[in-house]
Amino acid sequence: MKRRCNQCHGDMIEDCLVNVQGGMYGLTIIKKMGLLKSVSAKPKASVCPNCGYVALYIEDASEFNK
Repeated sequence: MKRRCNQCHGDMIEDCLVNVQGGMYGLTIIKKMGLLKSVSAKPKASVCPNCGYVALYIEDASEFNK
């Protein structure tokens, strides 16, 4: 599925990495699912080459529904 820009509706470039400048660990999205159970994922970014809009996404978001 091709991602579309929310601002200008152009095609976005996917699979861009997300890094925090000065940080070695990047970003991680974590959902606590109980006392000892959690699910986590590293987000990716998509960038619109027309207007510069950036959107974060997780490739396998179905793990967060469990």
